[in-house]
Amino acid sequence: MDYNKLPNRSIACIDMMSFYASCIAALHDLDVRTVPLAVVGSLEQKGSVVLAASPAMKKRFRVKTGTRLFEIPNHPDIRLFESKMSYFLEMSMAVTEILHKYVPPEAIHVYSVDESFIDLTGTEKLWGDPSNTIQRIQKEILNSLQLHSTVGMGPNMLMAKLALDLEAKKSGFAKWTYDDVQTKLWPVSPLSEMWGIGSRTEKTLNNMGITSVGQLARTPLRVLESKFGVMGNQLYHHAWGIDLSNLGAPLEEGQISYGKSQILMRDYNKIEEVKAVILEMCEDVAKRARDTYQAARTITLGLGYSKNAFGGGFQRARTIYEATNDTMKIYNVCLDLLKENYHNKPVRQLSVSITKLEDEHSMQLSLFEKDNWKNRKLAAAMDSVRNRFGTAALLRAVSYTPAGTAVKRSKMVGGHKG
Repeated sequence: MDYNKLPNRSIACIDMMSFYASCIAALHDLDVRTVPLAVVGSLEQKGSVVLAASPAMKKRFRVKTGTRLFEIPNHPDIRLFESKMSYFLEMSMAVTEILHKYVPPEAIHVYSVDESFIDLTGTEKLWGDPSNTIQRIQKEILNSLQLHSTVGMGPNMLMAKLALDLEAKKSGFAKWTYDDVQTKLWPVSPLSEMWGIGSRTEKTLNNMGITSVGQLARTPLRVLESKFGVMGNQLYHHAWGIDLSNLGAPLEEGQISYGKSQILMRDYNKIEEVKAVILEMCEDVAKRARDTYQAARTITLGLGYSKNAFGGGFQRARTIYEATNDTMKIYNVCLDLLKENYHNKPVRQLSVSITKLEDEHSMQLSLFEKDNWKNRKLAAAMDSVRNRFGTAALLRAVSYTPAGTAVKRSKMVGGHKG
């Protein structure tokens, strides 16, 4: 592979260590590295989930993200705190403000609340070597916000992210170049440890006899494209450390899916209760599609059973002939998937997503559905009310039943207490 013709920039991926736990520790003047603390969604709900745990909490008490409140041992050293999402967002913005001191806005891509990419290419005359600049930024974040961070650097976004995930999270800082692809990236196994490869893709690759990134890189491109389509091309080039996307491209190129998932605060034992939450979630993803004038052809329903039922669950998708952003059409597809796959066990987790998006204006209106446009105008009127007065200003009746979650979640930030 000739890397001389490829972009070779100074991209850094900055990740805040145990972000929620670190923010809470800073707020209460605690050392997140030594104090066993956990941030939970609600201290009033025994089934509430741990959103973040300090290193000491993970090491001493085996408590990690996803642990239930009732599973946390009763120990005098443990400190428990409720989430403060508005405060977490304020801290995230404070980190971004520090980054703005070193590079212009277009050189920053906020990837998540606790992770950002920053392009330091061309800043050498201002700040010196980019590696030293990043360590200077880390020091400023620590001194001003009491937040520890790890950083991966690379010639592109992919390599920076890989350097972060595969090395920097253990050492604090790591810089990868194209020369490191064969020695550091190719030995990676299992494949799911590599950014961009999920468990389902990993399983398919394993069935093809591919178990490491090196094997993936040596697989003929035509074979991968034949199996995965466009994604096969991406898998091949990522295995060689190649990423031609511009900083912030995931945002600029537009949304490729809309989804919503939630862990329920209790076991849902009745199918009608499950349907109520699914309808609320369908309303949410459909509205988001309508807001951007998008329609979807593939609807996916995911369901996770309670630990009391020994876990498990399913995730199934269905592609329909005509793209839609109609709540009830999406809901009816989900009901079909539920009917076909549900095993009558208590449910604890649900997810709904829509993909294969296309411009709403390209939708063909069926000659046999006279109310299509009328339904779209009604949905637009409902969306307008919600956009102006809040998501809870206009809800379906199921949201006011004991099974509904929309009313309570409307008072939260990011699904958690503000």
